[in-house]
Amino acid sequence: MPDNLQPSIASDVKDLSLAEVGKRRVEWAFQSMPVLQTIRKQFIKTQPLAGVRISACLHVTTETANLMMTLRDGGALPVLCASNPLSTQDDVAATLVRDYGIPVFAIKGESNEQYYAHIAAAADHRPQVTMDDGCDLVTALHTSRRELLEGVLGGTEETTTGVIRLRAMAKDGVLRYPVIAVNDAMTKHLFDNRYGTGQSTVDGIVRATNILLAGLSVVVAGYGWCGRGVAMRARGMGASVIVTEVDPIKALEALMDGYRVMSLLEAAETGDLFVTLTGNKSVITKDHFERMKSGAILCNAGHFNVEIDLEALARMASTRRPVREFVEEFALRDGRRLYVLGEGRLINLAAAEGHPASVMDMSFANQSLAVEYLVKQQADLEKTVFPVPEDIDRKVARLKLECMGVKIDRLTLEQEQYLTSWSEGT
Repeated sequence: MPDNLQPSIASDVKDLSLAEVGKRRVEWAFQSMPVLQTIRKQFIKTQPLAGVRISACLHVTTETANLMMTLRDGGALPVLCASNPLSTQDDVAATLVRDYGIPVFAIKGESNEQYYAHIAAAADHRPQVTMDDGCDLVTALHTSRRELLEGVLGGTEETTTGVIRLRAMAKDGVLRYPVIAVNDAMTKHLFDNRYGTGQSTVDGIVRATNILLAGLSVVVAGYGWCGRGVAMRARGMGASVIVTEVDPIKALEALMDGYRVMSLLEAAETGDLFVTLTGNKSVITKDHFERMKSGAILCNAGHFNVEIDLEALARMASTRRPVREFVEEFALRDGRRLYVLGEGRLINLAAAEGHPASVMDMSFANQSLAVEYLVKQQADLEKTVFPVPEDIDRKVARLKLECMGVKIDRLTLEQEQYLTSWSEGT
């Protein structure tokens, strides 16, 4: 294994004594990431990232730890900071620093000031490649750290919200280097967003509250791939699911998938549990709080904590207090009580462990191969947002199937010719 340890770079983690627990958990996750294992072995031999400085702003989880080690074993010099103040697993941060020599700047529950200081520390690494989950690092480089932009070859983006921000930057002509939208790979959003978010969001809600979903009215705001996943899992656990949407096509799809579809104002009156997954701001507001029944629970599984208008809710409350870890009670002046989970941040990472390793295996395989592609092709890429190359996407799917022992058919030459010709008909 190449010796790419970076002990000279400072880190900021909660407690290095947590490292032993973190190391065992990272190893456990790696067992469920066979595609990344395959890529890691390949990277050790070929060293495609030799000497490349990578600054990653991602959720600091066991799966991310294995991604960082894969990049390091490919010759890269990675530094990691958190992409959300509540998503860091402190034992994982500790083991990355102590056992693997990968600098980390992340502490679960860090303040906003500390969060951005950690992003600045990652930028101090003078990255040649950025890896983002939400576009905060890219934004920092394009605003407060513009002197570093000339040295950046390219970047990757992990999540829907970040891709939206990046495309806005590209549209405005301000994006200064090429970025690959890993989120949009078929082997990412069809599986990570749907099955990963679906399971981990329900996991976070149940861990935080210990409620029984069976029999509850669960309102899912947003029917993108993440919303589909949460609706599917909630229904599977016996909940009556209501979907709210602004897109008529997605609303129609939800209706034909068997869910009730209505406006959020209407759903506010009957919902027991509300989950936002829109990527937009001010989704649940004062108008909705006023209609909710006492005991309603609100949480967010979108990237930023702007989907629930917590400032408006605080103004409506006479008192507020924590009643469980990650559960805050807002006592309203009319006697009703509403409950917010995880400070309105990503509930699956605030109160649980994020997506299972087996689904992150595909997402982070895409990340690894996308970085390799960027390093090789950056001179020929425009300064805009690119999809993951189709051959990488299909390679990840093929490797995943092979690792699961699944064989599929191949087209014959005759079939390939038929599909690409117009001469044959009925």
